[in-house]
Amino acid sequence: MKDIRTITLDLDDTLWDIHPVIVRAERRLYEWLGEHYPRITKMYEPSDLREVRTQVIVEFADRSHDLTFLRHTVLGRIGTAAGYNTDFIDDAFNVFDAVRNDVELFPEVIPALEALHENFVVIAVTNGNANLELIGIDHLFNDVVTAAMAGAAKPARQVFDLAVRVGGASAEHTLHVGDHPLYDVDGARGAGLRTAWVNRAASVWPDELDAAEIEVTHIGELPGLLGVK
Repeated sequence: MKDIRTITLDLDDTLWDIHPVIVRAERRLYEWLGEHYPRITKMYEPSDLREVRTQVIVEFADRSHDLTFLRHTVLGRIGTAAGYNTDFIDDAFNVFDAVRNDVELFPEVIPALEALHENFVVIAVTNGNANLELIGIDHLFNDVVTAAMAGAAKPARQVFDLAVRVGGASAEHTLHVGDHPLYDVDGARGAGLRTAWVNRAASVWPDELDAAEIEVTHIGELPGLLGVK
């Protein structure tokens, strides 16, 4: 791990647990729709909304990497079906977004980010739509690369190519850190980056993929491995 200059860092499930956050955010959005646009919740149960989302993903397969677009499109579709105009979409999305960005960071995240940010260029690389400013950690990153910006989602190479350009170092001097064997490790390796797998759950590495160069339980182990105190 010598000569690393840039750290590209996954967010969801690497810095916080995302599943309960999304569950809470979707529940709050559904409650809000029931309070302000009750015809929508009379027409659609939560399971129905998931079906609409699946339909939208199929219909807009070329934009399936843009989660904000997908959620806006679903809101517009169900609102129109319920007889509303679409001027509520931004407000509805903001309700979801506020909860989606109310995350509980893993305990080691802040100290690790502070150490990494002091010694490396740190770029967030995500398929999601987390807002680092709302979460309160944007000052610990130099920039953010999203799937929506890149025009494709990890493990597509263009996400990592864009992250390398934004980070300013070559791919061989860039270390990508993430929890997903395919989306993070294999995708980054395919673009020539160095790789680190965050394995919080003591999972077994998939046999069909080449292992990451290093494996850590959490990102708190990274500074020491990279020679940073």
